[in-house]
Amino acid sequence: MKRKNILFFFTDQQRYDTFNSDIMPELSSLASEGITFDNCFTCQPVCGPARACLQSGLYASETGCYKNGISLPRNIKPLAEYFNEAGYDTAYIGKWHLASDLRFNCEKTAIPKERLGGYRYFRGSDVLEFTSHGYDGYIFDEDGNKIDFKGYRADCITDFALEYIDNCKEDKPFFMFLSHIEPHHQNDRHRYEGYKETVDNYKGYPIPEDLKFLKGDYEKSYPDYLSAINRLDYNLGRLVSKLKEKNLYDDTIIIFTSDHGCHFKTRNAEYKRSCHDSSIHIPLVISGGSFKDGKVDRRLVSLLDLPATVLSLGGVEIPQYFRGHSLVEDSKRDNVYIEISESQCARAIRTERYTYSVSALTPISGIARKSAKVYFENYLYDNENDPYQRNNLVKNIQYKDVREMLRKELIKEMKKAGEKDFRILPAIKSKRI
Repeated sequence: MKRKNILFFFTDQQRYDTFNSDIMPELSSLASEGITFDNCFTCQPVCGPARACLQSGLYASETGCYKNGISLPRNIKPLAEYFNEAGYDTAYIGKWHLASDLRFNCEKTAIPKERLGGYRYFRGSDVLEFTSHGYDGYIFDEDGNKIDFKGYRADCITDFALEYIDNCKEDKPFFMFLSHIEPHHQNDRHRYEGYKETVDNYKGYPIPEDLKFLKGDYEKSYPDYLSAINRLDYNLGRLVSKLKEKNLYDDTIIIFTSDHGCHFKTRNAEYKRSCHDSSIHIPLVISGGSFKDGKVDRRLVSLLDLPATVLSLGGVEIPQYFRGHSLVEDSKRDNVYIEISESQCARAIRTERYTYSVSALTPISGIARKSAKVYFENYLYDNENDPYQRNNLVKNIQYKDVREMLRKELIKEMKKAGEKDFRILPAIKSKRI
């Protein structure tokens, strides 16, 4: 049987609720042919660690890439190598974010081949928001040659993907990982940069309920944020059209998801790195192969299930050490386990009903180390009765039994991920929302 091409379309900092037919008509059309996973959550709500999880099949604490600025260890076999060995062409386009570390910085320069995670075709940079803006910038190829581009960044990055498809080998399937930076804010300008022609379309667009009862920068940021997502959707449509033009569409499985969401400075001082659904709930659509008929799958899914899923789709045996489960199978999980760094050193689980989180006492520990010896309970939400997570129940005596049940469940997941000799103590801080 002919093996399918796999196209992994990856966005950065995209909330789950931005996936609708108004903002994303192309993805909605793709979903009508594939499967939408309603309850997909990230395993690490920050850029580099989430990418390390996808490329390794392990939790960020296991790879050592628990925060940004840590390169993918050489002793970990990355995802692309499995596909290379299986006879696939492998390509990575866009933001990599796994090459630089304290000893070697290539955030704005070419990435050495040995730090490209095994991908043989490369068009990108380690930190794309450092080599470009919403408009204009530069990237590098796999040989370190600098390539300038002019125009809206999402369009230009997609152009490189279209070029790859135009020139891909007819006798080999491909695994292409297209990693956009949009709708992530532009770091050096401290704002989002949407597609200029459509930003005004989203002024006055309804603010999500989980944001508007809190202080944040969503009122000024949301139009650009949605405009960027809408332009990503346009570019997804360009890719689908190109695959059809090349008679590759029926032989290609498309996976669309994001690394984490965005809470627009409502839950902490920046945009993610929290246990709240605004940070962890992400869109996931898979279309092609056995993923068909426009169904909605409501089982709990972790971002860490996707490495196993893509290997399964490529006919590659899934390593036993992979932490996730292939979505090709009818596997189910009781919770999604989440590690949180930088803003705090925290651990959380998201079940169908509850969110439960614990954190080290000092925020600096989120930067200084990948784990802690003592964690304190800091959040508990009953998402069935409080879908917008307005009420933190971590000190509510009526939820004592629930809290104890979730604590045991979290401890079990933490031990599976390799944590040892830790304690979880009751909350001692003042009330958190």
